Amino acid sequence: MQHQKFKIQNTSPRQLAFVALRDVHKGSYADVALDRVLQKANLSAPDRRLMTELVYGCTRRLRTLDTLIDQLGKKKSHEQPKDLRTILHLGLYQLRYQARIPASAAVNTTVQLAKENGFAGLTGFVNGMLRNYIRCAETSIDPLRLPENPIARLGIVHSFPDWIIQVWIDQFGVAETEKLCIWMNQTPAIDLRVNPLRTSTPEVETVFQAAGFSCQRFPDLPQALRLLDNPGPIQNLPGFCEGWWSVQDSSAQLVSHFLDPQPGEVIIDACAAPGGKTTHIAELMQDLGTIWACEYTPSRLRKLQENIQRLNLNSIKICIGDSRNLPQFINSADRVLLDAPCSGLGTLHRHADARWRQTPETVQELSTLQKELISHTSTFVKNGGVLVYATCTLHPTENEAVIESFLAENANWQIEPLSINSPFFAYSTPQGWLKVLPHQHGMDGFFMARLRKTNHSG
Repeated sequence: MQHQKFKIQNTSPRQLAFVALRDVHKGSYADVALDRVLQKANLSAPDRRLMTELVYGCTRRLRTLDTLIDQLGKKKSHEQPKDLRTILHLGLYQLRYQARIPASAAVNTTVQLAKENGFAGLTGFVNGMLRNYIRCAETSIDPLRLPENPIARLGIVHSFPDWIIQVWIDQFGVAETEKLCIWMNQTPAIDLRVNPLRTSTPEVETVFQAAGFSCQRFPDLPQALRLLDNPGPIQNLPGFCEGWWSVQDSSAQLVSHFLDPQPGEVIIDACAAPGGKTTHIAELMQDLGTIWACEYTPSRLRKLQENIQRLNLNSIKICIGDSRNLPQFINSADRVLLDAPCSGLGTLHRHADARWRQTPETVQELSTLQKELISHTSTFVKNGGVLVYATCTLHPTENEAVIESFLAENANWQIEPLSINSPFFAYSTPQGWLKVLPHQHGMDGFFMARLRKTNHSG
């Protein structure tokens, strides 16, 4: 592959970002492409941060950067040579979004990139486009010209496909959608979930502060801590090897609390990998009872098995299979968690390229799968038992529509709304399900519904 042709340890963070972005534009996942290059590079901590920012930033802001090329150049972005387009993205991203990088440094390093990567004859063009951008910006006129249409305007300025903007405007209106877009373009926070079987939240907080890392607690989530600094490699932090904590977003922690598992129960986690919620359920049950972690793809279970060992948990059993067809579990569980595969529109800040990978067609396919999964996994629940359906998306086709369709076909199930005294009542809706909205609640977007199986069918 092309990215192996140069001596990686002698290369600048911008050249490395270019190599990783070239892989992304060929179809690699952004985190995989970044990691592949970082593992071979010998970069200082500031250079690693710069490279990471450039790769994720250029991936997120793809549509905005392409629009700038369209407006500043004679040729449209898609008509430029692919590698030159990537180099222009890097220059324009620094000028537009990296205020701490001097404009002259952004221009000079981008011209150098063009020279070193086969575009020596086009350095004048690169220099001219970037200086044209700076001239416009200095006259206080935004070089990015925007259309009147609110969907296209938000899509271009915040760099999302129009269809996602449309889905959000239909639910939240234009002003709230803009706030959501801004939030989704921020660097994601890292949240930890403290393991109460090994330690306590105050203890972990004290150990982290002593090591120079500041944390923030969540009043409604007793195990959650948010890191306020960039900690570097997670496994180097105090308490990782001892199983004191796991990495898990605070809203994902909310799901297992909402399930409310009790010691001694039989719980089925129908789509378990990579196992964040499975291990959380075990912690909430004091590791007493049986949790069946079901997963269709065996390769995805490695992470779960590592975490079970690290956290020293004994109540989790693994079942490899498709939760749409596991007859051995019928009427066996007190509670079932269906954390369904979804489009992830609530976590787009964590997955820089996800906004470009999902389409209205993939959402429809996922919705079909979600309906099949809830139909089958509901048969695992004993009479009087509970099923929690959860997704990390903000798309009604995958959320409200799945629950409404299931309830319409299953008269012996009903929504169980939260009591007004619940610590999680702030997330509840008039329909009885929970919605976590990132720009309002400061964590990943989630949808959750708790359903109870009744004895009657009418």
